[in-house]
Amino acid sequence: MMKPIRRYEDVARFDKVTDILIAGYGGAGACAAIEARRGGSEVLILEWSSGPGGSTALSACEMYLGGSGGTRLQKDLGIEDTTENFYNYLLACFGDCGDEARMRAFAEGAAEHFDWVEGLGIKYNRSLFSGRDVVAMTADSLMFTGNERAYPFNTKAKPVPRGHLAANANHDGGKVVMAALVRAVEAAGANRIFDARVTALIQDDQGRVRGAVARIDNAETIIEARQGVILTTGGFIMNEEMTRRHIPRLAAVGRRHGNPGDKGDGILLGVAAGGHAINMGEAFFDIAHYPPAKLTFGIMLNDKAQRFINEDVYIGRLGIYAAQQLTDQIYMFIDNKHFGRPEYVPNTEVVAVGETVEEVEREAGLPEGALQQTVAYYNKYAAKGEDPLFHKAPEWLEPFVNPPFALVSYK
Repeated sequence: MMKPIRRYEDVARFDKVTDILIAGYGGAGACAAIEARRGGSEVLILEWSSGPGGSTALSACEMYLGGSGGTRLQKDLGIEDTTENFYNYLLACFGDCGDEARMRAFAEGAAEHFDWVEGLGIKYNRSLFSGRDVVAMTADSLMFTGNERAYPFNTKAKPVPRGHLAANANHDGGKVVMAALVRAVEAAGANRIFDARVTALIQDDQGRVRGAVARIDNAETIIEARQGVILTTGGFIMNEEMTRRHIPRLAAVGRRHGNPGDKGDGILLGVAAGGHAINMGEAFFDIAHYPPAKLTFGIMLNDKAQRFINEDVYIGRLGIYAAQQLTDQIYMFIDNKHFGRPEYVPNTEVVAVGETVEEVEREAGLPEGALQQTVAYYNKYAAKGEDPLFHKAPEWLEPFVNPPFALVSYK
């Protein structure tokens, strides 16, 4: 990348002029463009790839919405979700990384977001998936998507389903939503240029960002933005230098997944202009230990055969807790009744099978007696519907009494 800041007072001539310049044409950039045009501003979107979509188009686009008594979809299904309940859940999720003012604003306005999106013509079925999956594959448009029903979140807020999915889209919800956004952007009359990468911001001596420099048709183009520049270029997961610097532990043990354009351009530009990049040490890191949902009956173990979390949590929470273990080896212990192949983790391996826990322990090379002790303790309380160590929900508690038993590796 070229020098990320140009001085406005040194620019002799602008090649293009607009009111608002948006860098990045994924979901966020499209939404910004639609609202800016509705407000009467001239808009120019620059996208470094050859078409719109970004990470939004690659996702299932499960929009997490609620509050204000419930979204229109929640209310139509008889589900109430107060703003305070929604806010309390967000507080529990984000912890010290959360901005309370922003979470409050989101909780207060999220129900209107659903009206806005549905107003684009996207269909949402009035049906609830109450099971456990990462994405509902049942054509239902409302589901539990995170840790709502798991400890400790279920002690902080009443569990409410808030994942809103486009009807009948399954894993392609992002494509459905993005297609509607693109239609709205085009109908609103926003200008778009593809294969255009913003390489620098233009800033005046008072610190105001007045435009940007972009590489278009292999030539430098200087653009003035009379009202401002909006950076919606995604994250930095595809920038190896940034991941090694900011999330070294996760970068070392995880596989990158995302939009090839997630190079951190917008973050670097914003910081160069004087912005503060926060929570750079955080990332979505998961172990997809379900579906199938019955795998939740298993117990997750580290290399010492010790549990470290309640297994009914969301895949992202499990992933972070797994990454915090002293080694990279993570196992699931499960019995024959509930065994199944994880649908989203192709590299799992059954490393040991046995008619007894001791046999599994010995075959896997675990510390002598460790797995036996862990399973015996778990079985004792699971038989009573209890999990005193990690508080897994009773519906997922059963003692392991159906051999053969297996140890599955998630390394």
